[in-house]
Parts: sequence; structure tokens; C-alpha cells
Amino acid sequence: MLLQQLADYAIREQTSKLPPQVIHHAKRAVIDWYAALLPGSIVNPAKLMEDAFAEDLDRGRARLATGRRATLRAAALINGAASHSVEFDDIYRDAGYHPGSPTISAALAAAQASGATGDRFLRGVIVGYEVSTRIGEAVMPSHYKYWHTTGTVGSFGAAAAAATILGASKEQFMHALATVGSFASGLQQAFRSQAMTKPLHGGHAADAGCWAAMAAMKGLTGALDMLEGEVGFGNAMSVNPDWSKATKGLGSDYHIIQMTFKNHGCCGHTFPSIDGALHLQKQHGFSHKDVKHIRLHTYKAGLNIIDNNNPEGEYQAKFSIQYTVAHALVRGSVRLNAFDPDHLSDPDVRALLKKIEPIADPEISAGYPNRRESRVEIELNDGRKLEHFQPYRKGDPELPLTDEELNDKFSELAEPVLGKAAAASLLKQLWDTEKLANVDYDTGGGAKRAAG
Repeated sequence: MLLQQLADYAIREQTSKLPPQVIHHAKRAVIDWYAALLPGSIVNPAKLMEDAFAEDLDRGRARLATGRRATLRAAALINGAASHSVEFDDIYRDAGYHPGSPTISAALAAAQASGATGDRFLRGVIVGYEVSTRIGEAVMPSHYKYWHTTGTVGSFGAAAAAATILGASKEQFMHALATVGSFASGLQQAFRSQAMTKPLHGGHAADAGCWAAMAAMKGLTGALDMLEGEVGFGNAMSVNPDWSKATKGLGSDYHIIQMTFKNHGCCGHTFPSIDGALHLQKQHGFSHKDVKHIRLHTYKAGLNIIDNNNPEGEYQAKFSIQYTVAHALVRGSVRLNAFDPDHLSDPDVRALLKKIEPIADPEISAGYPNRRESRVEIELNDGRKLEHFQPYRKGDPELPLTDEELNDKFSELAEPVLGKAAAASLLKQLWDTEKLANVDYDTGGGAKRAAG
């Protein structure tokens, strides 16, 4: 039974001697999560959720990024949504999955609510990542036709993390995952408009995982063949799932060291094309005004989501390969300000995006999800034809952000919210997480709530 094998691993990991590099990469994941959480906490939908769930705030032992006290579930829910809002959260490429938003949101809420040490918190994060990324691999790529893995697979990551931190027995761990499988959800239609729903997938997964773990600790039972059963998660939500991937390498081949940390503030499917276009611009020194036509050969599963040559607002622009590549060539990068109103209406960006032609390349498409590639062809007004093949994204395991680059990303995103001194203090606490008696991190008074 799959859940029994996953539980055997999780129980061992509660007391195992973890390799130093695994601990290091777990801290990197937490730092990257905070970098995405903080700016997401002062904008919608997180602001609206604070209002909607006010009765669950200003009490409890967990905390929101804003510094407000919250119940365990409210913290997991709101932080989960906030950390998935600005599109800067991490990716496990082979599962097409953002594990940090649901998993770390649940782990931190459970750790704060139970007074867990930094070491136990990190163990929960690691177990959540290792279990959920493997479930994600098992059901991909067919799962991604309709479902958002961060909402579906993320529910298992959240349940595994919370159950580990709360000290679940083997049976309790199994039942936590068995129960949460019934509540794993998140439809991709949420990506296709100006709706605020997509970030809520991460929040719902974190919340569902926490309450499934909490209930399992009290004796609530679930269907233990939820993953591989005849009408279970795999058969209902994918085609021919390969369940051998769900347990392969558990406890020895750690997926948490293979994360992609985003270098652009938008959908990860756009990244290889952005990187390739910027490479050509740097190499050949042309201006956006010199461009006659751009062809972006990339993978179909991504283009199904990001092919939009007339994005109407911030949410759609983050999922427009035309907009993000045009913005990169005009403005030099795609950071948070790329989706401010003046950038969204920039006539140079709007003119250039109309010259961009995305193409679903059959060979590149066949490599998805394990490979995220793009071949960028740019034709200039002077007749020159430039081409570059981008096999990886900056931030992928093959082109990782260094610790220094990760620190810079954290500072860039955290300082406008916390202030420079508080951001630096929090970063130091995060790098020292395994030494902490508890993980009630001091954010210097909390995040500033944005107006509006």
C-alpha cells in the first residue's frame, strides 16, 4: 500500500540524521517562500481574506506574515494564498508544482501552533516536499490538463508536513494523507481570467492538509488506498499514473535539493523564453525598437496557459508569454513592478508583444515536464536573424540561484514590506532555523498593510 510506504519514510525522518545539504536546501526553500509571502501578504487576495476570516485572527499561536496572531488553519490558509500571489514561489519542475506555498504555509502554522523547534519545522518541510513532489511526478503530465498541481498535490504536501510536525504516528500519518486526498482540488480555469482564485489554491491546500492532519491525530480515519484505488486520486485525476515514482528514492534522493527558485515574477512557463530573449539582446546589443518579429518555440502544455497576446490586467499579464518577453526586452527584467499600471499600458511593450509569435514545438513539447526549453528566433529590422536555444531556466537546478542571489531576491521582495533592518534580521533568523527553540520568527512588527 502506497500510503504505508510513505508513512514508513515519514516516521523515520522524524528522528533521522539528515545530510547537511538537505538541511541547507530546506532553509533555502523557507527563505524563498518568505520572499514570495511578504509582498503577497499586503495585496489581494490576502487582504480580503484577512477581512473575511477576521474571527479567526488576533488569537491562536500561529502568525500571518503581517504579524497578526491566527489560528493554525487561518494562518495556513491566508499565508498559503499570500505566498502564491506574486508568482515568485518555488517550482519542482518534474511535477509542474509549487510546493512551498501549501507545504511551508502548513508547516509553519503547525510549528508555531505547537511550539515546535526549528529542527522539527524543517523536518516537516522536508517530508512534505519529498512526499508531495513524488505524488506529483506519478500523476504527471496528464494531471496538468485540467488540474493545478499546487492545489491538488500540494494538499498532500501540507498534510505530510503538518502531520510530521504534530508528531503523528504511522497510522495517523497514513490517515491524514488518505483524508486530504478527497479534498485535493484546483482547476486550471482559474488561470484564464482576471480572477483572484489561483492563489487560493495554495491556501486551500495548506488548510486542507492541516485540518486533515489535526483530525487524524484525534482518530479520524480515511481510505488508505486513496492514491491508487480504483476510483482514487490517481485514476480520477490522471491517465495511467506511474505509482513507482511515488516511493522511488525516498530518504536517499532528496527532491528538496532540486528546486527551481524563480528569477522572474510571473508564470514559470514563460521563463525559458524570457531568458533566451534576454541572452540574445545582451549578446547582440539590439533595442526593442530594432525588432521586426520574434518566434518563441516552446512546449505546448505551457502555451495552453500562457499564449495571450492581449492581456487585460495584472493576472493575465503574468500568464502571457507575449507580455513578459516584451517587457523583458523593453524594460530589462520582469520583476514585481512589471505589472504596475504604467508598465501594463507601456506603448513600447504593447507594440512589441504584437510582434511575438509563440509556437508549440513538437520536439520541445515531448520533453515536458522534465525539460523546460525554448528556442528563440528574433528577426531585426536590419535583416539580421538571431537564434538561441535555452535548455534551462535561470533558477533551475542546472542554473541555480546561488545563496547570495537568493539573499538578494529575499531583500528585494522583503525590504519594501518590512523595512531594511527587519528584513535583514529575519533573513539571519531563517538561515539559523535549525538552531531555534521555536519558529515564531520576529518580523520587526510585521508587514505593512497596503492601502486600498
